[in-house]
Amino acid sequence: MASPASHTNQRHGRCQWLLVALVPVVAWAQAGEAGPPAQRRLVDRAVASIEGRVITLTQLEFETRVQLVSRGGTEAAFAPLDGEDLQQGLQLAIANRLATLEADRFDAYPLEPGELERALGEFRDRIGGEARLQAFLAWQEADLQDVGAVLRRNVRAARALEGRLKLKAQVSDAEVARAKVDVAAWRELPLESVRQLLMRERFEKLVQRELSAARKAVDVRVLFALVDGGTP
Repeated sequence: MASPASHTNQRHGRCQWLLVALVPVVAWAQAGEAGPPAQRRLVDRAVASIEGRVITLTQLEFETRVQLVSRGGTEAAFAPLDGEDLQQGLQLAIANRLATLEADRFDAYPLEPGELERALGEFRDRIGGEARLQAFLAWQEADLQDVGAVLRRNVRAARALEGRLKLKAQVSDAEVARAKVDVAAWRELPLESVRQLLMRERFEKLVQRELSAARKAVDVRVLFALVDGGTP
């Protein structure tokens, strides 16, 4: 997800990964005796599973809103989410879980003391203060621990990927000099700036490769194709 000033700008740079539609898992609430399908109410739906751990549509909507708000899209706290928002949110949810899968087994990459509290404080500020945060939590039927779980996973996923791939993303002086000549937009930049840009570019490619390999090695299933609007 990008880091825009509003939910609208979050649409820039969305992932275009294909979602595979499988048989949906549906939970139905029924009042009284059995009736026709039109009288049934959809409670929730499984949209994906990772190693048997299910992500429901309700969880995905909540997590997507938290992700968007934490990246500056404050309007996403209460604004409608479309299918593209949820597709991007699902890919990020899967990526974060894949990145932390091994770390979870060994309890690796823990947060520093006070780090989660700071992240929650930043989220509170971005959403618009305590009153707006409480309104959001009440609307989502969630609590601060649920927000913290999403933010904690973000930090640990980024740290795990950096720990595994940072050294591989290093570039030589010769590569920096060549990139400075080859990339027109970089020619006027200092060598160190070009180095950082080149390392970031290489790191992003390594992350994509790492997550693609992890996705093949782990039982990841997308159970429901998210259409525009994100609802069946």
